[in-house]
Amino acid sequence: MKTDTEQLDKWCGAFGEDYTSRNTFKDFQEFENLYVNRYGIKRTDLNNEWIGHISKDSKILEVGTNLANQLKCLEHMGYDNLYGIEAQENVVKHVRQTHPQLQVIRAFAQDIPYKDNFFDLVFTNNVLIHISPEDINSVIDEIYRVSKKYIWGFEYYSDEYVEINYRGNEQLLWKANYCKLFQARYPELKLINSKIMPCLDEQDNVDKIFLLEK
Repeated sequence: MKTDTEQLDKWCGAFGEDYTSRNTFKDFQEFENLYVNRYGIKRTDLNNEWIGHISKDSKILEVGTNLANQLKCLEHMGYDNLYGIEAQENVVKHVRQTHPQLQVIRAFAQDIPYKDNFFDLVFTNNVLIHISPEDINSVIDEIYRVSKKYIWGFEYYSDEYVEINYRGNEQLLWKANYCKLFQARYPELKLINSKIMPCLDEQDNVDKIFLLEK
């Protein structure tokens, strides 16, 4: 699998460290407030709405965990079989030291080191937007491969692929209809639900959350 991409090189350096610093929260409530300010709903409430029906002992993988804020939120809700992969080695070391109960390892979305159908649910949160269009299919293939049942995404949305300048950098951020990309690649995927989420703090932007079932 191709893992020596321009995007990974950037994320595994100082640029990725800056991102991690911006997404460090002093406590769980500050993390919840981020979602209230951006979408008008707490992340825990959003999670309950979308995956509350999924058993608490389900095996769940997050692709691109960073500091594992999303996994910690799921743990707060009672999920206890949580895995994550993250490209930044220092971030993985930090999470493993501070939250060893979360099974986070260094790995890449293009080459997920787990067996086929290993997880009940695989999800991303603003991760696919940083995958180059030329590499997106390999990431979709890996997510599909390791998921036994559900694929859950929450990503920047546009009907067509649109590249966005990201903090003065090119080739690091794209909007797209990622739900549509999954279904185009795997037509048998059933759409359970999808919803456009307007960004209250950025009036010109919308995100999309979607849940697919194999």
